[in-house]
Amino acid sequence: MDGNTGLRAAYWEGDEYVVLDQLELPGRVSHLRLTSPAAVREAIVSMRLRGAPLIGAAASAGAALAFRGADAPLPRPVVASVCASLASARPTAVNLTAVLDEMLSFYDAEVAGCASGAAQFALMQRRSLELHWRDRDRNRRMARHGADRLRRLLPGRKLRVLTHCNTGALATCGYGTALGVIRALHEDGALEMVWVDETRPYLQGARLTAFECAEEGIPHTVITDSTAAFLMARGMVDAVIVGADRMARTGDVANKIGTYGLAVSARHHGIPFLVALPVESFDAHASSGDAIVIEERSDDELLVCNGRRVAPVGTRGLHLGFDVTPGALVSAVVTEHGVLEGPIQEEHLAVFMDHRARGGDRP
Repeated sequence: MDGNTGLRAAYWEGDEYVVLDQLELPGRVSHLRLTSPAAVREAIVSMRLRGAPLIGAAASAGAALAFRGADAPLPRPVVASVCASLASARPTAVNLTAVLDEMLSFYDAEVAGCASGAAQFALMQRRSLELHWRDRDRNRRMARHGADRLRRLLPGRKLRVLTHCNTGALATCGYGTALGVIRALHEDGALEMVWVDETRPYLQGARLTAFECAEEGIPHTVITDSTAAFLMARGMVDAVIVGADRMARTGDVANKIGTYGLAVSARHHGIPFLVALPVESFDAHASSGDAIVIEERSDDELLVCNGRRVAPVGTRGLHLGFDVTPGALVSAVVTEHGVLEGPIQEEHLAVFMDHRARGGDRP
């Protein structure tokens, strides 16, 4: 985490990748030391490490760890196999495959000809570090664009902003996407309150977003997911801002389950609904939201809480990790390159899709 807490969600320390175990928060701060691609993959699958930008960055570390301790150079089929395994960890976040494609391209261009596995590891680790730094820089720029856009809503007034899931330093390599925008508002003295959806069933809002806000003194209040629409009706929400794991060419966005309902409620009550995401999260291959694969997770994550079953034995659960919000409901998209005003249409995304096709802002 940037700011005064000193917490970081994931980072390199020597030849180990150190990950803050987010399943233990907020009660306990503990770290995992990962030394293999399989360990990184397991951390992503189990959601000990989560958030689309951070998943992508961590995958770069996983790819680099394939070379850790290797005496002989690794051939391309081995590297491609490692990347494919990491890419399958979670299907919805496009950042995962985007970063792994970059790592494989970097291997082809810079690493394949090295004379030793140690030399290969040094180069792949360096590239992974560059990708971590790039994400942190993107977030800073995105936050400034988004904060400036929101401050124009009610000039001279502090804003009450509602957010969903966790999109801060714990979901990125530092600062955050949607929560980064909120953090920038707070630094500007332009924030009155953050309404934090608890975000069932993993409670990323109550556990993680509230944790970040508490650590940095950002005024916040946790609400049940089902409270949000009523607060809008009471005139207690000035704007909604969320992140996204993938955006299709039509502007449809996949984000944590519950986002679509927030967008519908915001439209009904005339409240701006903003999405903050890096250009890396644009998927030029997805013709619409219908083309986005929605992860379905174990129903145990829904039906069991703190080791205790909360539904009768024999009852089934449906735990969709994400939903899709139509681009027509998005008031604006905030990226590191600027703000795209809605309603979002495919032709408006051309400039950002071009950035995506060219690999964004490679350091």
